[in-house]
Amino acid sequence: MKKTTSGSKEGKTEDSPSRLIDARIKELSDWRGETLARVRTLIKQADPDVVEEWKWRGVPVWSHAGIICTGETYKNVVKMTFAKGAAVDDPSGLFNSSLDGNTRRAIDFHEGEKSDEEALKALIRAAVTLNASRTHG
Repeated sequence: MKKTTSGSKEGKTEDSPSRLIDARIKELSDWRGETLARVRTLIKQADPDVVEEWKWRGVPVWSHAGIICTGETYKNVVKMTFAKGAAVDDPSGLFNSSLDGNTRRAIDFHEGEKSDEEALKALIRAAVTLNASRTHG
């Protein structure tokens, strides 16, 4: 019998989502890996109960009462896509990608860019609150 608690805790299986995300960060071995690692840390700081998942053939996903965001890596960008970003308040204007859709919003991180970490954590918490509100009513 497999007990599931918080996905941020590393399981004993070799291919747990957390270990797969660790491996992705390590395999990138450049600014993209550092950026993905930093984003991951901020997500965990903003929501200690976050669950890490690995979906769609290799995309890190962070969930709490539904998907909060994904962390895709491309050649020139690390993209943090918020599943329900269009419904999340973004007072600091962090969303800079996927702005035309009705549901998702994304933040593209480029090499050398600094991000407002407190604003990012606030955005993550707002996404968690939105998810939680939709499951309780």
